[in-house]
Amino acid sequence: MFARNLLTAASALALAACAVGPDHVAPVPLATASGPFISADDPAIATAAPVEGEWWRLYDDPVLDQLVTDALAANTDIREAVARLARARAALREVRGDRLPDVGLSAGADYGRAPAGQRAPGAPREDWTFDAGLDVAYEVDLFGRVSRGIEAARGDVAAARADADAVRVAVAAETARAYADAVSAAERLAVAERIVALLDRSIELTRRRQEVGLATRLDTARIAALRNQRQAEVPLLQAERQSALFRLATLTGRPPLDLPPATAARKTTLRLEQPIPVGDGAALLARRPDVRAAERRLAAATARIGVATADLYPRITLGGSVGSTGSDIGDVFGANPLRWLLGGLIEWAINREPARARIDAAEADSQAALARFDGTVLRALEETETALSNYARALDRRTALQAARDEAEVAARITRARQREGQIASLELLDAERTFADAEADLAAADARIATAQVDLFRALGGGWQG
Repeated sequence: MFARNLLTAASALALAACAVGPDHVAPVPLATASGPFISADDPAIATAAPVEGEWWRLYDDPVLDQLVTDALAANTDIREAVARLARARAALREVRGDRLPDVGLSAGADYGRAPAGQRAPGAPREDWTFDAGLDVAYEVDLFGRVSRGIEAARGDVAAARADADAVRVAVAAETARAYADAVSAAERLAVAERIVALLDRSIELTRRRQEVGLATRLDTARIAALRNQRQAEVPLLQAERQSALFRLATLTGRPPLDLPPATAARKTTLRLEQPIPVGDGAALLARRPDVRAAERRLAAATARIGVATADLYPRITLGGSVGSTGSDIGDVFGANPLRWLLGGLIEWAINREPARARIDAAEADSQAALARFDGTVLRALEETETALSNYARALDRRTALQAARDEAEVAARITRARQREGQIASLELLDAERTFADAEADLAAADARIATAQVDLFRALGGGWQG
């Protein structure tokens, strides 16, 4: 009867329990943060269509698709982030265990001598004593200390999951960037070699003119110097390309020797002719993993205020034990009567100042988490607007460089023809060749910059982890 009454009282207390402390309410960004992007006003550059989850597939390059797939499966940074998520989940399981009764089993055996006055007549003075028992303790979560702790641990798990997603975003972007760097370096290398070959022909023509007295040794030396300057850029571009390929190997979890040969096959810069789908601010903030992580850490910090506040109130623990003692193992498990005990314990600290200090600390942590969330939202918007602006300006710059390159090519072609006819000096040809070489190299570098700007934009948009 006593046990039944005690369990009934525990159930009533549990039903009447309430979690102290504030409930988390997700902060709402300003309305202006949810609208269209300022820098996406040109429909030829960006559209408000939803962002592609696997955005790298827009380049229609099977090699890139496979590299990103490999990176998402084997990258060491992702593996580390997944391990941190597993640790957070283990911590949640540990906290959830506080909702269950604490059950312990005990058993022991002693051999000793009992005083003569404490032994039954005829019983041996020296004998074995066996004991076994079961202890149960259960904390009644009357003021939500345990439930708030579980709520905080759930926030930590969600934040760790978002952190892992953020690493996936970064790895996908860095893999695409490394591939873009490798292929753009290959294209710029081809441009440099083409310029060197063009200057070789100019040197040959100038030498022929020198042989017939229409040019001097100085004219040949000047063009040869320009040719050697351009040749000196070739090893740098080769090293840049190899460096990008080595980065790809690391990103995909491979030694450099295991990188597939197809990775180095492409020689033209990644190009995306269609407008980039960017969505709007509301979709950005819902998609970006770092924003979700900041919001979940704010939720966890808010829940920990409740954990600290619960220390101001009594902590109630119900317990019981059952056991048996005998001189023989068989007596312990059936022959001897059981002993049992039921009871409760109330702990309530008289000195409230340490608990209030912990509440103040938890509230300060919550304010810091709110500030981090606001800062994360602002940085997400800043990064996206900056990436959009940089991409638009890179396209404008390429348009101008394309026009300059075309004009320089026409000028160089006319100058070569006039030089063959003896109408101009070799110095003018040298200037025309130098201008064309610079314009050709600048255009190739602009294409590489556009590819990088596109990857930066996709990374800022926060896609890539959904797949």
